[in-house]
Amino acid sequence: MIYMDNAATSWPKPEPVYTAVLNCMRKHGANPGRSGHRMAIEAGNILLYTREMLCQLFSADNPFRMVFTINATESLNLAIKGSIQPGDHIVTTSMEHNSVARPLKELEKRDVAATYVRANSQGEIDPDDIRKAIRINTKLIITTHASNVTGTLIPIREIGRIAREHEILYLVDAAQTAGIIPIDLSSLPVDMMAMSGHKGLLGPQGTGVLYIAPHVKLKQLKEGGTGSQSESLFHPEFLPDRYEAGTLNTPGIAGLGAGINYILREGQNKLLSRITRIEKFFLDALLQIPGIKVYGPARMENRIGVISINVKDFDSAYIAGLLDQKYNIATRGAIHCSPMAHKTIGTLEQGTVRFSPGIFNTLDEAKQCIRALEQLTRL
Repeated sequence: MIYMDNAATSWPKPEPVYTAVLNCMRKHGANPGRSGHRMAIEAGNILLYTREMLCQLFSADNPFRMVFTINATESLNLAIKGSIQPGDHIVTTSMEHNSVARPLKELEKRDVAATYVRANSQGEIDPDDIRKAIRINTKLIITTHASNVTGTLIPIREIGRIAREHEILYLVDAAQTAGIIPIDLSSLPVDMMAMSGHKGLLGPQGTGVLYIAPHVKLKQLKEGGTGSQSESLFHPEFLPDRYEAGTLNTPGIAGLGAGINYILREGQNKLLSRITRIEKFFLDALLQIPGIKVYGPARMENRIGVISINVKDFDSAYIAGLLDQKYNIATRGAIHCSPMAHKTIGTLEQGTVRFSPGIFNTLDEAKQCIRALEQLTRL
């Protein structure tokens, strides 16, 4: 199988990730923070280690500002619903995933307004359009860091500066970039950043992270056991316990820590160059094939790791199915949980076939994909 669906979940994982998950389950399978015995303490150490790995990767200084969730969707829901009150206004974009769009639609039923700044046909956002959308009651700006449909990078530094100027919170959805593109939280004007653990961070599914800046205080979405302040009927207010009610996915977080350690050990820029090399080859080759339409920016510096195409007027799910069944190539077809983005680029009906190379893909695999697409254009 040639696996080109890393934007959905990275695969395979580095070998230490599998080892860390298994070792945690076999050797440290206790509940962290709930007991004082050695296994529980070691399980707690696994959580702290992974928080520290996150701080090292993202240049953050407080590991307890890295809150564990089950995925980027939960991180986004916590950030959005935890910071908004009825009567507030939110600014976002037409390139957002349903993990942003659906919570906003739910909040719109509760007297919260949202403005969706429209991107151009390549998925690019003009920061000045964000500025123009701000109202007196705007409390939150939300943008993706990179579109999961077109790979288009959004200028988060510029948008963050606009948010700072207006004293508005800025939430970044880094599901497609965390672990892939270097992100320095010590210098970026970002108040919250939601991450998937199972994509660029190379961890298992069932893991996610929300970074919360020191000046940000969110309402928690759930209450329950934390292992701390157990004598109280009220939920703890300190981080990370405030946002981590219930037993955490310790084996998954162990794997996540191993994935981040792999990135740090191998070198993030080195790993990024592997993906960029394949992406550039892909794009250059695709542009030479009649019958193939490529979406997103042409310039490599404006995009990352996602290559969306269509073959003539064929349904994208049909082409993705042929790639799987006939050529043993795993891609994703259709709408990618981002209908607003597809409407923006004009593919809401057809969808797109999405290739998303990862760090373990090879140039030879990319060449096989190109040959397969060349054959499909002759249908």
